[in-house]
Amino acid sequence: MRAPGVREGLPRRRGLPGVLARRRGVPVSADLLLLAIVVLWAFNFTAVRYALTHGFKPLTYAPLRWVIATLAFSAATWRLEGSLRVARRDWPMLFVLAVIGLWVNQIGFSYSIHLANAAPVALLFGTLPVFVAVFSQLRGLERLHAREWAALVVAFVGVALIAVGAGGKESVPADGVVLAILTAATFAAYSVGSVPLMRRYSPYRISAMTAMIGTVLLAATGSWQLAGQDWNLSALAWGGLLYGALAATAVGNLLWFKVIGRVGPGRAALYLNLQPLLGAVFAVIILSESLKPLQIGGAAVIFGGIALAKVRPIVAPPAE
Repeated sequence: MRAPGVREGLPRRRGLPGVLARRRGVPVSADLLLLAIVVLWAFNFTAVRYALTHGFKPLTYAPLRWVIATLAFSAATWRLEGSLRVARRDWPMLFVLAVIGLWVNQIGFSYSIHLANAAPVALLFGTLPVFVAVFSQLRGLERLHAREWAALVVAFVGVALIAVGAGGKESVPADGVVLAILTAATFAAYSVGSVPLMRRYSPYRISAMTAMIGTVLLAATGSWQLAGQDWNLSALAWGGLLYGALAATAVGNLLWFKVIGRVGPGRAALYLNLQPLLGAVFAVIILSESLKPLQIGGAAVIFGGIALAKVRPIVAPPAE
């Protein structure tokens, strides 16, 4: 199986990722790049939570973030490839991927962070590799055995522990849990569903085109909140929006696609599994959120389920 996010035979190109991956002509360590990418993505849970609790409405934040990110990412893709063209036959699949992997995904993500604290949402995102395995089974890309199905059950025991672990009124709201799980599941579906297109296009082009489609859908869906949004917000709230659009999405994805070609999906996945944990740590330190021992135990159970399954690594970037 060709890993999503890596297209065989792509020529080496110079451009923004190459500039970011080098300093004074000296190649930056792939491990340092991987760690930097994971830190960028992990901090995004905190940035989004801050923006949404300091004035931005969920369906205002999501389309604005993706308008900025899409413009930046599409410009970089044009610079790297000289075109954004895709064949007419591939537009239906791109539309489906955009609906699942960006429109539904980002509505779910924005509202999960709006309803629940960033720390438990970040930990719940740890279910992503398990969903990748399940959807790979459904698409016939790999076959799951009893061990993998047992791992799925174990992972969702961890989800339950995170949801109820704080106890009392501090428990994670049920709707926040459902939406956080929906976020992980829809991105896993996007990652697995994009595999056939990876045989014809680079991950840059697929991401740029699905982002364009998804951004239009988000803007249409959020038009009523955009119309009623109070724009007199703090600099930090605007900073949270710009961080999510430029640092986490545009720069993070460009670096990810660059480094994946250098180290392969297996090594990169080792770092990707740090994202939920680091996301929770940032939320606890910066937003003064708290995690109870049972919730931490739930995260450990989720990671135990991933280890039990030995699921194949996901190599496409998170869309949160």
